[in-house]
Amino acid sequence: MAIRYPNGKTYAGSVNKRQANQRLPSDSYSKRGMRLEEDIDESNDFYLAQGEAVIHKKPTPVQIVHVDYPKRSAAVIREAYFKQASTTDYNGVYQGSYIDFEAKETKNKSSFPLKNFHAHQIDHMRQVVHAGGICFVLLCFSPTREVFLLDATHMIDFYDKQLQTRKSIPKSAIQKYGHAVRIGLHPRIHFLEIVKTVYFSGD
Repeated sequence: MAIRYPNGKTYAGSVNKRQANQRLPSDSYSKRGMRLEEDIDESNDFYLAQGEAVIHKKPTPVQIVHVDYPKRSAAVIREAYFKQASTTDYNGVYQGSYIDFEAKETKNKSSFPLKNFHAHQIDHMRQVVHAGGICFVLLCFSPTREVFLLDATHMIDFYDKQLQTRKSIPKSAIQKYGHAVRIGLHPRIHFLEIVKTVYFSGD
């Protein structure tokens, strides 16, 4: 089956992430680079197993354009396209509150390009904030293996100002308004530590 992205490029399948992890030696984590999506998925699995939170990655919508029916009881999808996601990547429940966030990474060392975010994602964050949900972004600087949690209100403000100012967020601003997330092994990204401190410290 051919699955294509909106730009027409064919999606190349990869080795199952959990299988790949199982082949890694136990001491190799500190030597490898960040794999942001994989690390967040592992962290969410850990939090779920520990009963701390229920957070999942939203599936990317797929548009099926070609289906064959070799048998009456079976259908074979021959061609499909990934649609552009209309919201953020992750959502769930933590301590009785709705949680919603986007995760992005960059190879830049001193700033985070705002082109990594789409207008519909920012609009979704506005709606979540307006509805009283917990909303933020996880920003990863892959060269230095640093992850920061930035509240959605700051992310929205930076995005809204990009037309008048610069096209990226300086790392210094992310350090000022955001929170450095501890990187470990289980979970790999300890973002709930920051969520608890930032959003529940007054409880």
